[in-house]
Amino acid sequence: MKRTLCSLVGFMLVSVLFAQQLIPTPKSLVYKSQRKSKITTVDAKVDTRLSLPEEGYTLDIRGSKAVLRATTAQGLVWAKATLAQLQDEDGKTPQVSIKDYPSFKIRGFMHDTGRNFRPVALLKKEIDLFSAYKLNVFHWHLTDNPAWRIECHAYPQLNDARFQRAGRDEGKFYTYDEIRDVIRYARERGVLVIPEIDMPGHSEYFLTTFGFKMATPEGMKVLEACLKEFMAEIPVEDCPYLHIGSDEVRVSDPKGFMAFCENILREGGRTPIAWDPGLPSDGVTIGQVWRGQVAESIRQSGYEKRYIDSYHGYLNGVHPVQNVTKYLQHQFCAVNEGNEKALGGILCLWNDVRIDDKEKLFAHNGATNGLLAFAERIWCGGPGVTELTDETLSPEPGTDLYARLQDFESRLAYHRDHQLYDWDMRWVSNRDMKWQVTLPQRRGTDVSQMEWVTAWGGVLDFNAICAKHQVKVLPTMDAWAETILYAERDTVISVMIGFDVPARSNRKSPGIGHQGYWEMDGRVFVNGEEIFPEPWNEPEKYTYYYDTWGSAPAEIPYTDEQFCWMRAPKKIALKAGKNTVRLYCPILLDTNWVTTFIPVTVDSKGHLSEVRGIRFR
Repeated sequence: MKRTLCSLVGFMLVSVLFAQQLIPTPKSLVYKSQRKSKITTVDAKVDTRLSLPEEGYTLDIRGSKAVLRATTAQGLVWAKATLAQLQDEDGKTPQVSIKDYPSFKIRGFMHDTGRNFRPVALLKKEIDLFSAYKLNVFHWHLTDNPAWRIECHAYPQLNDARFQRAGRDEGKFYTYDEIRDVIRYARERGVLVIPEIDMPGHSEYFLTTFGFKMATPEGMKVLEACLKEFMAEIPVEDCPYLHIGSDEVRVSDPKGFMAFCENILREGGRTPIAWDPGLPSDGVTIGQVWRGQVAESIRQSGYEKRYIDSYHGYLNGVHPVQNVTKYLQHQFCAVNEGNEKALGGILCLWNDVRIDDKEKLFAHNGATNGLLAFAERIWCGGPGVTELTDETLSPEPGTDLYARLQDFESRLAYHRDHQLYDWDMRWVSNRDMKWQVTLPQRRGTDVSQMEWVTAWGGVLDFNAICAKHQVKVLPTMDAWAETILYAERDTVISVMIGFDVPARSNRKSPGIGHQGYWEMDGRVFVNGEEIFPEPWNEPEKYTYYYDTWGSAPAEIPYTDEQFCWMRAPKKIALKAGKNTVRLYCPILLDTNWVTTFIPVTVDSKGHLSEVRGIRFR
């Protein structure tokens, strides 16, 4: 009996270890034994007789043989991705049987290469990442105000650096051969490319090049030639969808312009997609929803046509650590699983501000960890929080959402350390940090009379906390937060600390702090002793109290120093036992009111992981 019990416990532990390797979670996974073996034979076939949804697959490990079956070639790609994740560092795989399929048809990632050109080699590297985590769409934003990034035979002046915004990779564009190559590369990895030609908005280059706007009769003639050339160069079987943008613009005849674009695309056999809100599209064009007011309408009464959810928030607008919590709690399309209208979601990475170092784009926006959290939820489906404003708040222990976050954080940490080490993920598990937070406008000057509420996680989103407790946020306010850290012994830890989260697409921010002080005039106290930042390289720089879209500050690239997750963490001494941490958290203008305090471990290469030897209250 003792041996049987020990074997059962051991089997359960091994099963948990294996389960921590898989993102996204399969619909069904059965462990057949504790045995692990190296796979020497892979039997992979498409079988249309299988009773599985599209993209579904089965994976069965039989000794040293892996048997993969799928209803489509795309399903086989996902089966192979799962097989790759199952292998441990010794190349061995557990004996498992898996049956799996996605909850949503469209699971995508959008790159804006119109504002900041991205080399093909980098795009391919990212497509490999999309495929590894079963994202099946690359939404390729090819044009924006600085430049038209598509080779153009009919009007080659569109590719002329003279007519593109200075400093924005002027003169760089993708040849048709490169576009076809990226599409082929993606298709082989189960990823469909959806190109976007933004029209008629986001097209300053058009006026600069031709002297007239895109929505004028002269402009529409040029646009028609460009669209038809693109569709002639890129076959419909490679590009069945074409995104036409349509947002953030006013024209004299919006319905007429949209009908003009939609008709050209349909004559070319393409299905149009357009942003919503945007110019009025017809009932057949797929809507890509990106604003909160439309999202609330969907949650209340649905949507009248097919749609894609991008209202879950942009990667560039949220704290990179928060992205994990946010996407795990979001209910895509306001339904548990996709249907004929609710098609899925696309995760968007906008980079309006000029970028110098293209390699840092993912780290600056937490794109890798955000992508994995997105991939988990869009594949698995299911319920989420009821209010969009609650998505950035870490769930409380004892709730289903907390259990989901706890499970995913353990798997994400495994992938960060073992499979994605070179992706510079600036994220560590932080769900168990418990804070007592004062509510602004509900306290006097007497600390003992302050009203306190509980918040969780290493990133405190005061906008969301105030919304939850019906407190109006003013342009200048403040709050206090307190937590307890317990240390096993006297020690020094590294902590990610920050009081500002610039949006990356906009330079509206109080900027870097005064020399010797934290940004936003925040303050940190540990056991009553005030902790100050390391000397700033550029103190008091980059202060902009207005939205900088399309203005000169948007041409100044962000530096690592402006992001608390990119800076070297602060060293803080703890004593054995109880340590009290208090944060003074002001807001100085109408922007992201977010405070960060996350203990981390940093290795010799700057890789982040969790701190050992301390626990949270």
